[in-house]
Amino acid sequence: MKSSSKSYAEAGVDITAGYEAVKRIKDHVARTKIAGTASELGGFGGAFELMGYKEPVLISGTDGVGTKLKLAFRMDKHDTIGIDCVAMCVNDVVCSGAKPIFFLDYIATGKLIPERIEQIVKGVADGCCESGCALIGGETAEMPGFYPENEYDLAGFSVGVVEKSEMMSNDNVKEGDVIIAMSSSGVHSNGFSLVRKIFDVEGDELFEYVPELGMRLGDALLAPTKLYVKPVQALRKAVTVHSLAHITGGGFFENIPRAIPDGLTAKVEKARVRVLPIFDIIAKHGNIPERDMFNTFNMGVGMVATVPADEAERAIGALREVGCEAYAVGEVIASDEGIIVC
Repeated sequence: MKSSSKSYAEAGVDITAGYEAVKRIKDHVARTKIAGTASELGGFGGAFELMGYKEPVLISGTDGVGTKLKLAFRMDKHDTIGIDCVAMCVNDVVCSGAKPIFFLDYIATGKLIPERIEQIVKGVADGCCESGCALIGGETAEMPGFYPENEYDLAGFSVGVVEKSEMMSNDNVKEGDVIIAMSSSGVHSNGFSLVRKIFDVEGDELFEYVPELGMRLGDALLAPTKLYVKPVQALRKAVTVHSLAHITGGGFFENIPRAIPDGLTAKVEKARVRVLPIFDIIAKHGNIPERDMFNTFNMGVGMVATVPADEAERAIGALREVGCEAYAVGEVIASDEGIIVC
């Protein structure tokens, strides 16, 4: 017999809705199972058995989706926001050379609506399947009075594993290395406080069709964050990768220097950057200076890799073979500036 509490329900927390949500998400969780998954949904902790490594190093990453959620609320679209949550975590983890192995999510909401929870977790499961990692647990919290009834927050946590000898380090970066850009799918999950300042998110602007985008503005802004796990794995099999940088909050200026050691600088040529139309629209609509755009958004480049110059073409080919558009966007030079965007 399922537990229930009339008093708790009168306070705004429906325990039975939680049971219904768990029932709805079980099939989505089940399809993420991989070798090593050692627990079932519903326990007090998620278990994963680590196998086949001599000197395993665990790499962890945690993140949320941020105020992009406000657009999901307005458009009542919840089936891809979970992909964003997974991507923001696993894309960081792969920068250390690790393979993501499991993921946990946390959803807090004002009112637990099982159908909506199912849509959110479906997206999380989609992201996990695409990344080859297992969704081994999570938490859903109903918090009336803290969140509005139709709003929620979403965060996640991922763990990856890598052999100690195969960990990525920017110590390997050399002068003359080529910087390879991997295309993004759009704004991803950063910069939405500025996006919301520019556009009338609470009004009807998100529902307007934009010819340059071939879709409604809101659909373009809600395009889920691209997952780079498989492209990075293919790249590392094909060439020597010296470092990787996930382009998130802070854009080019904050993230690319993290993959470059002291004494060297990433020289990025703006003319080579294949800026997506959504960023031109943001810049024009908000009258945002170019420098601020490159210091806030990914501009169409979600991940960059530094590789030896004589392996650059092979690197680009390997990425394109797995469906990731890639191209050279600059080079590493001797300088102490960290990054030059010129």
